[in-house]
Amino acid sequence: MTQVRAITDTPPAEQGSALRGWLGVGAVTGATFTVVTSEMLPVGLLTPISDALRVTEGAAGLSMTVAGLVAALSAPLLTAALGRTDRRIVLCGLLAVLILGNLGAAWAPNFAVMMGARVLVGVGIGGVWAIAPSLAARLVPAKSVGAATALVFSGVAVASVIGIPAGTYIGALVGWRAAFLIAAGLALVVLIALAALLPTLSATRAAPLRAVLGLTREPRFRTALLVVAFLVTGHFAAYTYIRPLLEKVTGVGASTIGTVLLVYGIAGVLGNFGAGSLAVRNPRRTLLTISAPLAVAVLLIPALGGSLWLAVTLMVVWGLSYGGVSVTTQNWVFVAAPDAREGASSLYAGVFNAAIAVGALFGGRTADAFGVTSAMWLGGALVLIALAVGAFGRAPEQRG
Repeated sequence: MTQVRAITDTPPAEQGSALRGWLGVGAVTGATFTVVTSEMLPVGLLTPISDALRVTEGAAGLSMTVAGLVAALSAPLLTAALGRTDRRIVLCGLLAVLILGNLGAAWAPNFAVMMGARVLVGVGIGGVWAIAPSLAARLVPAKSVGAATALVFSGVAVASVIGIPAGTYIGALVGWRAAFLIAAGLALVVLIALAALLPTLSATRAAPLRAVLGLTREPRFRTALLVVAFLVTGHFAAYTYIRPLLEKVTGVGASTIGTVLLVYGIAGVLGNFGAGSLAVRNPRRTLLTISAPLAVAVLLIPALGGSLWLAVTLMVVWGLSYGGVSVTTQNWVFVAAPDAREGASSLYAGVFNAAIAVGALFGGRTADAFGVTSAMWLGGALVLIALAVGAFGRAPEQRG
């Protein structure tokens, strides 16, 4: 199999001072935060979007599906097409595309325009996720690579804490379109930061698509992708429709839902950092530890969510568990393909975003056909399948 060399081959010493390197890591973290916030905004705005565009909540959930599918396709394709193009220029271009997508969503007079805008958002998401995870090792000294990588991934968890709840609050206060406008403004700020703080980051070796796809021959890598496919699909089949569920089962309004999502996000940050150190030593054990309570929380919330306090408790368990998914599965992928980090990341990002899209789609179809609580049952069942795959599939050996 043709080897896809990691972008991390460039010595960190070439990337300038330590301070500038960490500022660059901060800018990349801002990019991951911004794309995740942009991708997930419809979660907290699903009801007003569906009302304004005159579609069902399940149809409105397609705004998640389209962005996820495009991100899934663009991640490996962009990695192969870009070759050795300076990653600084690429990231700035991707943020520009994200700005256009968010502006289009804010303006959308109908559902078709909203879908077109979300296609642009998907391109930005896929490209950033294909490139960002492997950049930390090029920006800081070798001894700091672990901390820098964790910081880049923290953008995902922090987006859950700040981005999605903030979007929900903004939507309640001044309308859902304002939330997308602010996301576009945030993307502009991050674009400027990337342009100012990142050094030249040309790829040392291209990552041909055939070589990237060839990574699936590694059994441990295949297991990781299968786990991601089922677990993330299950999560988003349920989580995309958490607002309608809380409105109908718990009986709370937009401001309370924003608070619940904020609590969920804080739990997610704790789960991210808690799982990170454990996943380095044993990805499989960490994955099993977080998947079981995740399935329980998703399956129980339709039955117990009538009580606000029980709903919040289950959302905390959900957040703690899912918060560790990205860092755990990405660590599994890096261990399974240590010499092909950018190629592995692009394929991982493709599967992850495809799972988001499929989860939102299946959850929406299920919710429209059988009611919103059925989306939770579907999500919980898929997480249980992921748990079984992780338990019995090939996995990296325990370290330390």
